[in-house]
Amino acid sequence: MRGLIFVLITGILLLSLVFSKMDTVNIGTIVVVKTINGKVSTIAMKAAVDDVNSDPNILPGKRLSLSVHDANFSGFLSIVGALRYMEADIVAVIGPQSSVMAHVLSNLANELHVPFLSFTASDPSLSPLQYPYFIQTAPNDLYQMTAIAEIVSYFSYHEVTAIYTDDDQFRNSIYTLGDKLSEKRSKLSYKAALPPESTFSAQDIHNALVNVRSMEARVVVVHTYSKTGLSIFEAAKNLGMMKKGYVWIATTWLSTVLDSNGISSRNASALQGVITLRPHVPDSVQKRVFEKRWKLLSNGSIGLNPYGLYAYDTVWMIARALDKFFNEGGNISFSNDPRLTGLKGTQGLNLGALSIFDGGKQLRANLLQTNMTGLTGPVGFTPDRSMIHPSFDIINVVGTQGRVLGYWSNHSGLTVQSPETFYAKPSNRSYDNQQLRSVIWPGNTREKPRGWEFSNNGRPLRIGVPKRVSFKEIVTQVNGSHDIRGFSIDVFLAAIKLVPYPVPYEFVMFGDGHKNPSYTEFVSKVAYNVFDAAVGDIAITTNRTKTVDFTQPYIESALVVVVPIKKIDSNAWAFFWPFTPLMWAITAVFFIIIGVVVWILEHRLNDEFRGPPKQQLVTILWFTLSTMFFSHRENTVSTLGRLVLFIWLFVVLIINSSYTASLTSILTVQQLSSPIRGIESLISTNERIGFQVGSFAENYMIEELNIPKSRLMALGSPQEYAEKLGAGTVAAIVDEQPYIDLFLSTNCGFQVVGQEFTKSGWGFAFPRDSPLAVDMSTAILTLSENGELQKIHNYWLKKKTCAPPNADSDQLQLESFWGLFLIFGVVCALALLIYFCMTVRQFGKHHSALQDPSSKSGSRSVRKFLSFADEKEKVSKSKLKRKREMSMSMGHVNGREVDSRNRSNRIQAEFDEE
Repeated sequence: MRGLIFVLITGILLLSLVFSKMDTVNIGTIVVVKTINGKVSTIAMKAAVDDVNSDPNILPGKRLSLSVHDANFSGFLSIVGALRYMEADIVAVIGPQSSVMAHVLSNLANELHVPFLSFTASDPSLSPLQYPYFIQTAPNDLYQMTAIAEIVSYFSYHEVTAIYTDDDQFRNSIYTLGDKLSEKRSKLSYKAALPPESTFSAQDIHNALVNVRSMEARVVVVHTYSKTGLSIFEAAKNLGMMKKGYVWIATTWLSTVLDSNGISSRNASALQGVITLRPHVPDSVQKRVFEKRWKLLSNGSIGLNPYGLYAYDTVWMIARALDKFFNEGGNISFSNDPRLTGLKGTQGLNLGALSIFDGGKQLRANLLQTNMTGLTGPVGFTPDRSMIHPSFDIINVVGTQGRVLGYWSNHSGLTVQSPETFYAKPSNRSYDNQQLRSVIWPGNTREKPRGWEFSNNGRPLRIGVPKRVSFKEIVTQVNGSHDIRGFSIDVFLAAIKLVPYPVPYEFVMFGDGHKNPSYTEFVSKVAYNVFDAAVGDIAITTNRTKTVDFTQPYIESALVVVVPIKKIDSNAWAFFWPFTPLMWAITAVFFIIIGVVVWILEHRLNDEFRGPPKQQLVTILWFTLSTMFFSHRENTVSTLGRLVLFIWLFVVLIINSSYTASLTSILTVQQLSSPIRGIESLISTNERIGFQVGSFAENYMIEELNIPKSRLMALGSPQEYAEKLGAGTVAAIVDEQPYIDLFLSTNCGFQVVGQEFTKSGWGFAFPRDSPLAVDMSTAILTLSENGELQKIHNYWLKKKTCAPPNADSDQLQLESFWGLFLIFGVVCALALLIYFCMTVRQFGKHHSALQDPSSKSGSRSVRKFLSFADEKEKVSKSKLKRKREMSMSMGHVNGREVDSRNRSNRIQAEFDEE
């Protein structure tokens, strides 16, 4: 027994001797030991130091020593601890735990070149440019707030309320959340700030929640300390804010509670359906081994959470950076700051003991070059000194457990697969690739909350309605009562019934009842919250969309120009009006051409086109004129003649039809009584222009069309429209299409000219980012698809209208028919060419058989050709046949040359006589 004791004592003495000969490298940590993260990180850091010291490959011949300073929830004690470390030759500090102290102590780190590393001070405003010696070793809140904004966008929410502790740990993160929501076309509509944890009371939480409950937004983000957060949810439950319809999102503080302490049965009912985030740690063998060690390390006093793993990896980051520092020949040395030596007025503070770490710059560079695999997975920094691969688990609290809905990473966004499976692939953040599992929301429902409610202020929505004095089919108040009717009102009432929740409202008339109100002023009442919405014939214009949100247009609209019309007096020569003189001339020329062409093609074949010249001329003229009425009696026997005649009859059909239609229009339709043909010609004149009182048309003509205001005249009713146009007081009226349609339904002496312009539509106006505007737009689209919107339109606006007049009395121009004439001309030319070729070929055969070899005169050949062309084809063929018979008979008679020659001469003489 004595021998065993002797051996143990000897071993201890030898071990002490070894350690005494090893260099000790000192690092420190500043934590609040009584917090969850303080307890977990302290245990993890001590385990990491032991693992470093037991690894012969890291810091050989040196021993890493960790000093723990408990800040005990005091910023002052944090400063004291940091100063003590600076006096004790500490080469790196892990901490502080909060961003509040990080802003303070980072200035000390900058001056003394001692790196401060923190995995819980996650304020995104801790800039590496301002604080180069402060390093965040876990994803900061820039990424957490980005994840929350993408969750909000994924569920199509547009307004968010934030409850947070108003200090540097949380305040700047909430500002970041507002920026990220704006990028997703959402907004942080209300911020409920709580006093710092040391000064707040239960009443502060109650007051903040009451204010939140009075807001429309039902999506609430809670960003605070764990103790405060649990108190918030308990108070929210008592106020009835954990029921169906609310969306609660807690930041990583809740997942920390869930992992380390668990949720008690008392708190479970207050946290049902809450969504929270947890820093994502990939699964690995190292992690599983450490999780098994944790129960022994912690003695079962507290559960492990991701920040414990980050604490462990932070120690290893320092150890590896120091190992590289020593391998590169670095030595730990400190030098006095001359600015602190002999500083006046600092007696007793011993500031001279604060020394600058000479190797601090190199150690910081080594830390930022970290490239290792730790318990949290790959560890390293981006060029902007953020951790690589920031990612979070998205957890849904159900009962006392957390249910993983999916993951978020800055590489792949929202996914149901672990983020590390996507790092080898190109980033794809498209909406179709964003996925989460189904959520159990507060109130134990899987039905997605709407995300907003009408504010709980005890009054229905004030819906502004224009008090019109004209065109009451649009909006009218029945006999001064509260009964309001009209096209716009019926559309609103039909749409509001399709909104999937009750909407309390009341109509409030806008206007004095003597003239139509200004719609620009009407819309501004919504922007300034005098009205909660505006319903009526409100044109959607660019300027108005800058101040309010409009629903989907429920009717198309555009500005049009209206002018008076009159009936043209007829006269004896009206039948000449359909065609212009040039059109008449070209038509007459082509009538003559058809006669000549058909005569040429038919002359050798058709007896009806032969005879004395006078008779043939009459035939040509008669045939030409008779084709106008399709009553020609002459038959065409040649193929080419029939082809040409077919094309011509088609041309005549088109000309006759056009002439008839144009003459009918000229004799029966009303025509314009002014030279105005549209907005362009109206602008170029100096005539006065009428517009409807209160319409945006006035500003549009002044600002966009540069029409002087002196030319404009405000008119208040359809009767005044008719009166001023008829008297010539105004040359035209510019108004929106629906009003003009109603006006023309009872006033047939006017018409629209030119094209419509500034196409837009009518919609209902709501305050900016109002979710009711979106739901009303959906309802209007539903009304349009099921035909109900058209029925309402037909009931109020489908009036019996005058027959649409022809606004253009111009005669038919040659340009409308030149294609027909061109086709006909080409056909005629081709037919004549083919006929000429055929005739020449026939003449060649005939001429060669009858030609006297001694006669080769050119003029004689031309005369013979013309004679041949004028000759009937049957006669030419008969002559050719007789000539061939004569030649054959001459070949069989021998010895009678004289008789043959005489007979030949007689036959030739007979031919010549004929």
